[in-house]
Amino acid sequence: MKPEDLILLLTVDEYSSTPKYKQLTNAILSAIENGKLKKNSLLPSINELSFKLEISRDTAEKGYRHLRKLGVVESVPGKGYFITNTDFNQKLKICLLFNKLSTHKKIIYDAFKKAIGEQALIDFYIYNNDFALFKKLIISKKDDYSHYVIIPHFIEGGENAQDIINTIPKEKLIIVDKLLPGITGAYGAVYENFSQDIYAALEQALPRLGKYHTLKIIFPKNSYFPKEILTGFYRFCQQYAFNHKVIHEIESEDINVGEVYINLMEDDLVILIERLIALKIKIGREVGVISYNETPLKRIILNGLTTISTDFKALGTQAAELILNHKTEKIEVPFYLTLRKSL
Repeated sequence: MKPEDLILLLTVDEYSSTPKYKQLTNAILSAIENGKLKKNSLLPSINELSFKLEISRDTAEKGYRHLRKLGVVESVPGKGYFITNTDFNQKLKICLLFNKLSTHKKIIYDAFKKAIGEQALIDFYIYNNDFALFKKLIISKKDDYSHYVIIPHFIEGGENAQDIINTIPKEKLIIVDKLLPGITGAYGAVYENFSQDIYAALEQALPRLGKYHTLKIIFPKNSYFPKEILTGFYRFCQQYAFNHKVIHEIESEDINVGEVYINLMEDDLVILIERLIALKIKIGREVGVISYNETPLKRIILNGLTTISTDFKALGTQAAELILNHKTEKIEVPFYLTLRKSL
């Protein structure tokens, strides 16, 4: 195949969160696997790639450097880049569909990528909790991949998400973070039990919670957070006779001594801390604070924020292991409580 013909096969997907250089290398590897590129085939020049694909020269060069690292491509001064190795087996082409990109999702992604290995092709998409975009991506990509790894969280419109997901062959499907009812067949999953997790974490915190009389959870309206969190929260408060309340907006909530605030969103955490400082309330003595999802910074804030969190690294690693070991197990990853001075 001539270099100018090969360019017609190469595309850069603007919806994809996969770096453009990786999209370029993935397309060339797929062309080799499909027999469209042979050993000693001449590849398009850096300038040709940059012009035709509307990418920077740096991106094109980075793509070729990555192929050289994989032992697939070499350059000959004055002549260009050639395919030097077609003797590899590229069985894994994976579509990652994440609801958003955050510190915690990056941990999942990095752990998955490390565990799956360099030889797998990964296309990474962010659908921003938007069901319409999620549906569009599934329909357009349904037959392109060996596996689909999906984190299914939606702000609205996701009531029938299981119908779209059920169109994916189950041997190709891995669900991460949250199980959805209605997904049929034998598929793999690495998930959190949101109702049981918050109940168990609060139960572990009982010795410190005993000095407070009211638990309040900040649960924004139109949130992608699973409602099962509230189920576990209500069950704990009723079991151990705590006054309790669900707050949708912390800005206008009255804050009183003897209350514990359970925070889900980072933006709400900032507002809560600012208000507590302005009111000169002694955090960890007069009012307690528990934050969802552990980060290194929370070890420092307020001399240490108490957190309840899942093991995000385990979510990514075990999802990769399900693919590598050809398993369709459903693995529950538990939460853990880290007690610090804010409680």
